[in-house]
Amino acid sequence: MFPRFPSFVPYMAERRNDKLLGQVAERIRDLRKERALTQTAVYEDTGLSIGRIEAGSMNLTLTTISILCDYFEITLEEFFRGIR
Repeated sequence: MFPRFPSFVPYMAERRNDKLLGQVAERIRDLRKERALTQTAVYEDTGLSIGRIEAGSMNLTLTTISILCDYFEITLEEFFRGIR
């Protein structure tokens, strides 16, 4: 797939920023709790395993974050505000 960079794919698969994932997980947990929602309710409404997301064990895609932003009725800009 990447003939010029054969080690690119394995390198990217192992790469993760635990600090950032923790901040994102905390932000999602805070948004859910502010709205008095359970993890089960979010799962039933979105099909996303929110428990795994909040545990910071998932390397989220922008699509997943966008789905959650739509669900919580906030913009991506609002979601990432304060995350460094």
